[in-house]
Amino acid sequence: MSDFVKLTTTSELPPENEAKEFPLGDKVICIANVNGTITAMDNICLHRGGPLGQGVIDGGKLVCPWHGWQWDPKTGQAVHNPSAKVAVYPLKMENGDVMIKL
Repeated sequence: MSDFVKLTTTSELPPENEAKEFPLGDKVICIANVNGTITAMDNICLHRGGPLGQGVIDGGKLVCPWHGWQWDPKTGQAVHNPSAKVAVYPLKMENGDVMIKL
């Protein structure tokens, strides 16, 4: 239905094993770099609304900075409860731009 839109440039992506927030319209997207694999997910932790893009990567999981909930950046699933899930979004790199499909 929707097309890919520009989120940022590849030079702005987080370093390996870090996460970063990117505004996009009325949303904020969390980009995680896990061992060189770039993924995109909603930035809001389902627990108490913590900013996932301000979290850390630990053991391949994104850890919310507020209360330590861990999320799989590839699937959006909570480690402790796979039925708790944040949205993940497809990405593609195109001519130095990072494109996202919401």
